[in-house]
Amino acid sequence: MHSSLAVAIEGVPLGLAAVKFWTRKKFKGTAALKKKINPTRIPIEKKESVRWSETLKQFTQPLDHPGRCIHIGDRESDIYELFCAAHEIGTHFLIRTCVDRLAGDGDHTIADEMDEVAVKGLPRIEVRDSNGDPDQAVLELRYRKIRALPPIGKQKRYPALTLTVIHAEERGTPKNRKKIDWKLITDLPVGSRTDAIEVLEWYGLRRKIALLHPELAGFLDDDAQPFRPRRAPTLALTATEIGVLDRPVNDKPKARRKTLSHYLIKIARLGGYLARASDPPPGNTVMWRGLSRALSATVGGEFVGN
Repeated sequence: MHSSLAVAIEGVPLGLAAVKFWTRKKFKGTAALKKKINPTRIPIEKKESVRWSETLKQFTQPLDHPGRCIHIGDRESDIYELFCAAHEIGTHFLIRTCVDRLAGDGDHTIADEMDEVAVKGLPRIEVRDSNGDPDQAVLELRYRKIRALPPIGKQKRYPALTLTVIHAEERGTPKNRKKIDWKLITDLPVGSRTDAIEVLEWYGLRRKIALLHPELAGFLDDDAQPFRPRRAPTLALTATEIGVLDRPVNDKPKARRKTLSHYLIKIARLGGYLARASDPPPGNTVMWRGLSRALSATVGGEFVGN
């Protein structure tokens, strides 16, 4: 299942807006074909990566204003055909790039041009370490508008595109997390340091889908029991939110290690869930009610209505 999660600019998840189910049987023989010819010469329709373009089209098809959307993806979505599909539809993209494409007139690459760019800012951003604790990172920020070319074997089919490349590399070596080294490519206008920082913040929203997929896979697994994610609660909750939930909702005498599942049940109990051994998993209404009360408590600094 390949899915697209819609997220508001403030970071609020709005729901899955596109879902593509696919099977490798459909692309049987592609791996053998790649051994014979350069993979960049294989038509996108014959590769598994076509799902990126298909979900982008599915996402934007019902929209009156696709230009108000920014499609954010990791390095797996660094596909020139995806850039062109977004350009044709009139929507925007922001991708973490891993391909050093030809640039300009084709006599050099994007990396060659970015090597000439001086540091244009040292923004400090808020991040979280591997334990979920807050941390800060100072980034060396570089950006430049570049004429990017399609792969040589596809230059008759796809046009050159004028895009902006942003490099953000963290200064120093952090503890308890990987060093930030982002290389992004986008069709969004970036004319200033402020614009570039805003784009970096938008890319940070990609973490929402990164958190969703592992848990979704667990829920869909035939051997998994619903509402049993055994991840650390900091995967989805802040320290403040955990503290708020610990106050009004007491732990049961035989409470096990406080996992994410433990706190999901606490949220459900705020919404009226009794959490008896014979009770089925809580439904959407109960969870929404519990989340609303937890949010009120977090924002107001005290538990509301208990």
